[in-house]
Amino acid sequence: MNQQENFISHLVELRDRLLRSIIGFAIVFVALMMYPGAAHIFDLLAQPIQSALPQGTKMIATGVITPFMVPIKLTAMVAFVMSLPWTLYQIWAFVAPGLYQHEKRMALPIIVSSTILFLSGIAFCHFIVFGKVFAFINEFAPSSITPAPDIEAYMSFVLTMFMAFGVTFEVPIVVVVLVYLGVVTVEKLVDIRGYVIVAAFIIAAVVTPPDVMSQLFLAVPICLLYELGILAARMVGRKRQEILE
Repeated sequence: MNQQENFISHLVELRDRLLRSIIGFAIVFVALMMYPGAAHIFDLLAQPIQSALPQGTKMIATGVITPFMVPIKLTAMVAFVMSLPWTLYQIWAFVAPGLYQHEKRMALPIIVSSTILFLSGIAFCHFIVFGKVFAFINEFAPSSITPAPDIEAYMSFVLTMFMAFGVTFEVPIVVVVLVYLGVVTVEKLVDIRGYVIVAAFIIAAVVTPPDVMSQLFLAVPICLLYELGILAARMVGRKRQEILE
């Protein structure tokens, strides 16, 4: 097989993997639209803020088609997250033939771990952070104000927070990969621990609402996950050394 034929075969396989990923997403999306339905999914997402709002208060929709489009967009995002393992598997199946054996042994655990950590970050944000943050904001609000958040603004805020916490929970993976590639040593990671703590609070202040509680909920996990990454990197560093020897 010449170089041009090899390139075309790679393009064909890439197309097939992309189509399989899209089909997987579409199947999950249609299934979610049928059950439990877009409206019910949004109600589940809104549960943390509804619990914090005064009794009988509901969110509002200022756009004409917002009550229809926002739940649909949310369902698409949920379908994407649920089909993410299948998408990552397609990526893995495409790149795996070009990897060395020791790279395969490293890549698959990283893909699985990064997926689990990302979903864990979203779950932590939804089930723990939102309840505390929304209750704090509601208690802080003046008694002369009746909070009635717009559903589009609420979804935008929630998705931003989900992304922030999902990416934050990837810190151990980043640390392990950097050590495995030899970009940095475990000793260096320990030395810069103080800078990482300061950076964690700066990042938390930028991406979270301007209240101390939500910033702590993001900054503290970054620090803890960094320490977890150092522990995992020590083990990975030893294995890498054994391979090089």
